[in-house]
Amino acid sequence: MLTLCTHWRNELSHVLHVLASEASDGEMAAWISFAIAFPSGFLALVDTYDVQRSGLLNFCAVALSLNDLGYRAVGIRIDSGDLAYLSKMSRQCFKVIAEKYNIPWFAGLTIIASNDINEDTIISLNEQGHSIDSFGIGTHLVTCQRQPALGGVYKMVEIKGRPCIKLSQDVNKMTMPGKKNVYRLYGADGHALIDLLQRSIEPPPEVGQKVLCRHPFQEAKRAYVIPTRVEPLYKMYWQKGNLVAPLPTLEDVRQRVQSSLESLRNDHKRNLNPTPYKVSVSDDLYSFIHDLWLQNAPIGELS
Repeated sequence: MLTLCTHWRNELSHVLHVLASEASDGEMAAWISFAIAFPSGFLALVDTYDVQRSGLLNFCAVALSLNDLGYRAVGIRIDSGDLAYLSKMSRQCFKVIAEKYNIPWFAGLTIIASNDINEDTIISLNEQGHSIDSFGIGTHLVTCQRQPALGGVYKMVEIKGRPCIKLSQDVNKMTMPGKKNVYRLYGADGHALIDLLQRSIEPPPEVGQKVLCRHPFQEAKRAYVIPTRVEPLYKMYWQKGNLVAPLPTLEDVRQRVQSSLESLRNDHKRNLNPTPYKVSVSDDLYSFIHDLWLQNAPIGELS
């Protein structure tokens, strides 16, 4: 399977006019494992790194390898970026491959779009024109927007001691790699000022000591904070399959929530145009994120 996929990726790089060297090897390795496990149900999320430079090329290579072995891939899912444009571009790629290699069904591969889609999104996509076959609607289907859901996604940040990062065309979906600690820093008036993420190997911030707090992705957004109180927020309850600390009671949780709300300024809690509460990273974590980002991001080529 690996030999087939490598062959097809090199072949398709000329057909799709992209560089095979830009495509993520880790992405293709993961999809090869997925395809081996589910050869008749192969549907891949193509925007983990870059749809155009990596995702589509890797998907088509694996899909054509499955075809050589007598299986048909299902299609792709796009979860970020310009859904209308990316869907049309993907469909065009499928058509080019179907015609060149005389595989008619390849042109009709399923394209699924997701990413907090609602009625307005679908109307806008229909007005723009798209090649999406199916919309993945979850949050807006089962929740009321006056009582919205808190979106939470489990993503790996370290595997066997090796930090890893998820890249995305939507920077808000990128992950912060490695083990971390988090602290709440309080100001002179007793209110919470900012939450600070640090690498686990960093010493904790100290009361009265200046701390540089940075926006994780915007270089110019940074500020020094001198906390009057430092509260560790990260607590370990479950480790290696065992409970390592007593779980709080329901009353404890309720009291914790009330105390946290009381520590926030009123402008953070108002219903109309609330002031966003800041969550920042340490200078060390900022550098670590961006170094790993550059190591994993594909390099484009202009001609």
